[in-house]
Amino acid sequence: MRLEPNLTIVALVVLLASLAAPGRADDLAEKGREVFKKNQRAIVTVQIVIKTKFSVPGMGGQSNESKQDLTGTVVDASGLTVLALSACEPGDMIQSIMAGISGEDGDSGVAFKMDTELSDVKILLDDGTEMPAEVVLRDKDLDLAFIRPKTKPAAPMSAIDLAKSARAQVLDQIITLNRLGEAAGRAYAVSVDRITAVVLKPRLFYVPDSAMTSTTMGSPAFTLDGNLLGVFVTRTARAKSSGGFGTLLKLLSFRPENLNLTAIILPAADILKAAKQAPEAKGEGDKKEETKESKEKK
Repeated sequence: MRLEPNLTIVALVVLLASLAAPGRADDLAEKGREVFKKNQRAIVTVQIVIKTKFSVPGMGGQSNESKQDLTGTVVDASGLTVLALSACEPGDMIQSIMAGISGEDGDSGVAFKMDTELSDVKILLDDGTEMPAEVVLRDKDLDLAFIRPKTKPAAPMSAIDLAKSARAQVLDQIITLNRLGEAAGRAYAVSVDRITAVVLKPRLFYVPDSAMTSTTMGSPAFTLDGNLLGVFVTRTARAKSSGGFGTLLKLLSFRPENLNLTAIILPAADILKAAKQAPEAKGEGDKKEETKESKEKK
């Protein structure tokens, strides 16, 4: 008879635990929806036309032009928008990972050269409006590009406050927002990710468990309390290879880890510091942007 109360207690504990699990999931979903509703309008599709030229000595060169949709995060009501530089101008990134077959590491590779140029940039709004924009600042170290509308918006744009930021720890859950591609109607999207690593040196950044895609880059990540953690960018390391053919096989595998690439979340504080250096747009008359290096020399 003494066992009956104990069995009853065990049954109650199991029942309460089973009820609590869906409750926690519902709570996470509710927090995610709150972050989504509050910030979704600050996530925009940035349409670019990119000209690519590449050449190999003895084999000539080729060039092409393509139109792409990227995700951008509006960080100021004036329309200042941050993108991943590697997404809109991948030339330097590809040049870096090709170093192993270009002879730059002392192997017997061939010299590969690639140049990219943006010929058109537009911010696409929900109502179908296309806002011509231009790159006003690049930061290669942080993999950031800032764009502004060439003409000021008629009304303030929805923007994310970079000053309201937060930090995260390993295995913390985060909410990420992005815009899907044209095939999915450029819909707003939200997902739940976890932080798999926190890297402290040479600078703080977070490694998420989500896959790296073109629409992920430039997207914001938030903590569950709704504060901005940072923005997705790409971190690259210089390719190291004992031979050009070995590096070529890695390139053909299309696996980011083999290409010394990884998606990271750059902290909001670093983005805020860079955003403060972004000049005004020069407009249609002069399409030359001001680089971070030239601005710092002033």
